[in-house]
Amino acid sequence: MTAGTIFDKTRTPLTTWFEAGWHLTTAKNGLSAKTLERTLGVRYRVAWVMLQRFRVAMVRVERDRLSGEVEVDETFLGGPKPGGQRGRGAIKNLVVIAIEIKRPRGLGRVRMRHVPDATATHLLSFVSDVVLPGSSVLTDGWSSYNGLAHRGYPHKKTSLRASDEHAHVVMPGVHRVASLLKRWLLGTHQGSVTPDHLQSYLEEFTFRFNRRTSRSCGLLFRRLMEQAVLTGPVTEDDVTGGYDW
Repeated sequence: MTAGTIFDKTRTPLTTWFEAGWHLTTAKNGLSAKTLERTLGVRYRVAWVMLQRFRVAMVRVERDRLSGEVEVDETFLGGPKPGGQRGRGAIKNLVVIAIEIKRPRGLGRVRMRHVPDATATHLLSFVSDVVLPGSSVLTDGWSSYNGLAHRGYPHKKTSLRASDEHAHVVMPGVHRVASLLKRWLLGTHQGSVTPDHLQSYLEEFTFRFNRRTSRSCGLLFRRLMEQAVLTGPVTEDDVTGGYDW
């Protein structure tokens, strides 16, 4: 019965998997592998792999792209190396964020991606993958976004250098999401997320954020279980070095 799902060839009882999924979806800010280890009474490695498999299942292959007005910007995650100093001694990971803006106020769905740099190759590819053509894309004045109009996106850019407004005022949606993301990583996971696994944590945050208005934790659990049986097998080797998103 588990063949072709994320539970394929698992030696962990399904009741333990279901309990893990319940705790994962009902905890307001999620939980770390260490917390799940103590909660379930399993080995840390088992708890860690279970969470990584569930994170893969949180992403629907055919999920709809963002539409309407969409803010796009980047943020840096990371901190100083062990024994190093801030600034040049810091490890920084670049994450690009896209968020739907609702008028007159409010935020819609979000998408995020860990990218190696802020060149047009990666930023334009991200927008094309997650935003529906014809949607209005709002960015700062970074030149890598200049090709959006040629890809079918009405592009509104605001140069922060030429503006008297701060970045969080010009693009409030992205900066609010970035702040919540950093707080979540530092709080729930103590900031101990390596670059190889960062995208998996971004997908979990996306799953939670896009369902933040749900009033039923049971429905979140049901959605995760539905995705778990629709997602193909994910082995321990698949997630150990970082899942190939």
